[in-house]
Amino acid sequence: MATKTINFGFGDTSFAVTLPQEKIIYEIEGKPAQAIINVPEAIQEALKNPIGSAPLQEIVKQGDKVVLVVSDITRGWIQSSVFLPILLNELNSAGIPDQDIAIVIALGSHRPHTEQENLAVCGEEVCRRVTIHMHNCLDESQLVYMGTTKRGTPAYINKHVANADKVILTGGIVFHLLGGFGGGRKSIMPGVSGNVTIQTNHSLALNAQVGHGANPDCMSDKLTGNPFHEDMTEVAAFVNPDFLFNAVYTPEGKFAQFFAGHWLKAWEAGCQKVEEIYGIPITQQADLVIASAGGFPKDINLYQGSKTIDNAYMAVKPGGVMLLFMECRDIAEPAEFSDWFQFKDSLEFEKAVRANFTIPGFIAFKLSEIAKTNTVIVVTKPENADFIRKTGYIPATSADEALALAKKALGKEEFTITCMTHAANTAPLLK
Repeated sequence: MATKTINFGFGDTSFAVTLPQEKIIYEIEGKPAQAIINVPEAIQEALKNPIGSAPLQEIVKQGDKVVLVVSDITRGWIQSSVFLPILLNELNSAGIPDQDIAIVIALGSHRPHTEQENLAVCGEEVCRRVTIHMHNCLDESQLVYMGTTKRGTPAYINKHVANADKVILTGGIVFHLLGGFGGGRKSIMPGVSGNVTIQTNHSLALNAQVGHGANPDCMSDKLTGNPFHEDMTEVAAFVNPDFLFNAVYTPEGKFAQFFAGHWLKAWEAGCQKVEEIYGIPITQQADLVIASAGGFPKDINLYQGSKTIDNAYMAVKPGGVMLLFMECRDIAEPAEFSDWFQFKDSLEFEKAVRANFTIPGFIAFKLSEIAKTNTVIVVTKPENADFIRKTGYIPATSADEALALAKKALGKEEFTITCMTHAANTAPLLK
């Protein structure tokens, strides 16, 4: 019997797993993507040849008060400080001086930045040139009511954004486990939306019927028929931003392509690029999916590992087995995620998430729901065993132990295998 040895990242090391070659139906890897060599030139090119709109210099006019919506420190991978100075210069060239430009940090429900975090996100030059406002979703005096979506989400928007003459969205596009894709309209909702807007929208990630768990239409790569995405888009449409500048990245985190223009059309073009780089078409799901995040820091804790779990879940058959390599050196971090694993009853867990919806809480709930349909085995540090059991998963400390558990759970000798060595970044798309 021919075998194949595959290395799965684990913290700073890896596990070598030898498998029967004829059982492997897919080895899912990200596709190589060419990084942009001359970044400033590519930014200018995107601004001068936008998608679905006139160039930025033709959209703004002298006298306009312009607001740029900028992602917060939790999205540091966007590298906003690289393109923000060029956007400011482009506005200056169109007759908009720095004093007529402001930045609103799209904090959503996150805490405000420190001064150092503003510098890290925007860069020293931008912080010196323009005023920076922190969005506060809880401060009703800072919010303007814009309307209500057809699903009943009241759209309360940051007053600096709502009252601006021109609004420019900035950000980065990746897969999003609830909204299909990040970026674009997310700068508005949840970025600069009120708390009631965020909570009402995010509750759509749960099934309309209590007791039915997560909404199956809210998932990576899905836009059409995804109520989470469609409602976010409706909220953003009340603002009707004037321009968008978003980036897509290589698997190494470098800029792959810039997308500028209409806030929806340019973003949709960027989503296609994300799918092209990170979406891996498959025609069948496997009995056993063996996956790793790719090592540290993507497997630093289970919360970061949730991307790996969600992507592996897309590749496995209902009732199948997922075998995950995740070191989780900070297993209990962050508390706003790990503290949710206190419910023994699934309905009680679901009701608690509905009553106090947070993204970490929902992800914790979704991970626990996966354990009801699939066996999930996690190779991790021995001291993590108790926490892993609390999630409904099965801990293991070696590849041999995990494979033995997987074979026992499958209960058959003939089974198919899919391997995902960088599952945090690759989404298997069942066609």
